[in-house]
Order: sequence, then C-alpha cells, then structure tokens
Amino acid sequence: MSTARDLMIVALDTAPARRLERGDLSLALAGAEAYDLLRAGTIVLDGGGRILPVPRTGHGPGPEPGPGPGPADRLLDEAAAVLRREAPYESLPDWLWRRGRGLASARLAALAEEGHVSWERSRWLPFRGGRTVLGDTAARRRAAYRWAADEPVLLALAAAAGIRDEIAPDEPTATDDTVLTVLAAVHDAVMELEAVRRRRAIEDAAFANVWRGA
Repeated sequence: MSTARDLMIVALDTAPARRLERGDLSLALAGAEAYDLLRAGTIVLDGGGRILPVPRTGHGPGPEPGPGPGPADRLLDEAAAVLRREAPYESLPDWLWRRGRGLASARLAALAEEGHVSWERSRWLPFRGGRTVLGDTAARRRAAYRWAADEPVLLALAAAAGIRDEIAPDEPTATDDTVLTVLAAVHDAVMELEAVRRRRAIEDAAFANVWRGA
C-alpha cells in the first residue's frame, strides 16, 4: 500500500473542492509518506513528536483491503532512506516541510515514469500548466477503491490538500493517536503555508500601491 501514491492519483482523478495549491498537496503527500512509514514499522513517534527510525524486525500490518497489493513505491523507499538517524531526531513538522519540498512534482513525475499518466497536447493542468490523463491501471483502481471506501486517512489528507471539503461529523475518522498526530501536523503545516501566502499577497499589494504612488 502507498497512501502517497493513492493520494496523488486521487488529486489527479477528482474535481478539487478548491483551487489546488502545489505546496498544500506536497505537505499532504509528505504526511501520507509518514503514515505509510509508521504503518510499515519503519518509524515511530516519540512523546515529543520526533521521528525515530526503527530496524525492521518483522512484518507490519497486512495489506490494505482492495483489488490486490500495490507495487513498490520508489519515492517511499527514498523517504525512508533520508530519515535523520541520529539524536536529536527530526520533528514531524520539520519532516513535513523538508520532505514535502517539491514532492507533488516528484510524485507526478514518478507516475508518468511508471506509465500511469500522460499529458494532452493542450493547456496543462494542474501542476505543469497542462492536463494530465490517467490511464486505466491497477494503481488507479486501488486508489479509487480506497477513495470509494471512505478510508479515513486518505479522506483527511485529501481534505488538508483541498481535494475535498473538510471531514463532516458523520464521516469516518482515524482513531489511532499516532495517526491523528500526523494528520494534525499536516493540517497545521497547510494552515501555516496559507498564512505565508496571505502575508506575501498583502506585502505585494502594498508594494504595488507604493510603486503606483497610491
């Protein structure tokens, strides 16, 4: 299972609830990778919210229910390889910002390399100025299965990225405390990024007014 790959496919396959921002999606993808690493037993979170790599001593939980196990995720392997392995370990928010840098573009490129997407010869949307076209692949079907099943973590990450509206009270939600910590960190990071955008917009508008002599 690769929640990050599934989230990227859902982002491409679903009409977004709001305008998708590449930074928001990248942060959500980094959170998806953290969730997958936690689920695989590759990392744990300590009481202070720092990411501790752990040796793989056994098998993690079984595969996500669906149309079959997914292929290996090269970018998830990369995420595991770049973990900070010495104290003081990296905090979860720092991981999201570091790992999330450019991750939406990297995920899109990986899907293209794996033959899951192509681009139409027209105006490209949403990440490269052009329109992506998803092929009818097993990866797309797996992502669609989890999406249709209202898988709580995927729903929450999609809401943080702006793919869908916020989770309603009657919708399924994650209950594991560690997973909730990851989801909360993603939400806070997206809110922080939005605050930065607004501040820059205000500064740019003020500068433009000064330039015009307003």
